[in-house]
Amino acid sequence: MSDLQEPAETAIRQCLAVQPDESCVIVTDDKRQPIGEALYEAAAAVTEDVTIARYPPGDQHGEEPPAPVAAAMEASDVFLAPTTKSISHTRARGNACEAGARGSTLPGITEEVFTTGLDADYENIAAECEAMLEQVADADEVRVTTDLGTDITFEIGDRDWRSDTGMVHEPGDFSNLPAGEVFVSPETANGTYVVDGTIDPHGLLAAGETVTIEVEDGYVTSTDSEEIDAMLETAAEEVGQDAYNLAELGIGTNVAVTELVGSVLLDEKAGGTVHIAFGDDAGIGGDVSAPIHQDGIIRDPTVYADGEVVELPTVDR
Repeated sequence: MSDLQEPAETAIRQCLAVQPDESCVIVTDDKRQPIGEALYEAAAAVTEDVTIARYPPGDQHGEEPPAPVAAAMEASDVFLAPTTKSISHTRARGNACEAGARGSTLPGITEEVFTTGLDADYENIAAECEAMLEQVADADEVRVTTDLGTDITFEIGDRDWRSDTGMVHEPGDFSNLPAGEVFVSPETANGTYVVDGTIDPHGLLAAGETVTIEVEDGYVTSTDSEEIDAMLETAAEEVGQDAYNLAELGIGTNVAVTELVGSVLLDEKAGGTVHIAFGDDAGIGGDVSAPIHQDGIIRDPTVYADGEVVELPTVDR
């Protein structure tokens, strides 16, 4: 048995629950082909109506896939997308789910993350998500602080918190894999966040290394990273100020993730962490479309919901 076969079967049979009478499309790119092929083989063992669509890797997270790939996703019952750059926050993914397809994206997935990240109890992850939603879902204001200088307040407004459990069984359902977070696209935010975990293009930050991002009235106003500034400027050439939109607040609920490894896909799910993203939020309940969605993972945060301390999942790291 291939090292990729067992996690591929977990994804197809448990997380997506693909049925013999359903169509399934696997979307991948040249750099993630082995994972795409493993998922294709696992799906082919369940249904004869399975297709794999491969295209060159995108340039940045949030970039739309080619039109034929988007059409295949929208026409399917089930889709899975192991890709180098995330298509989670694209119109292609959103349109597919609105059309009734259920699916999972696996952005930036590596073979190591695929084999370890899918070795989890997804019923437990769902329970952790539910416990977190009970604490934050009705809050008007959420504040996040850390000893390293994070102090940022989010006004939630009419936006709904969402849950990423990995259990994708109903038409229109969507989740990342590996899974485990609750998240919201806030209406606005003000303050500072200091990333000390993982953020692209830096990857996993070394001990003592941080990236500081300033936010005012719901937009990033400055960072201390030349690389991130360059990414923002490139995106702004296409969409202007929307590239700087403060897009997401997420709380990790996967207690099986005990170490950050440098994969945003996995690290943002780590129980007891917070991640904050700028850029596109139209795919998660916001109203900004941008060719970028950049998450930064924050270790050891304190989270307040309307002034009350939120009990975060406990993980021994």
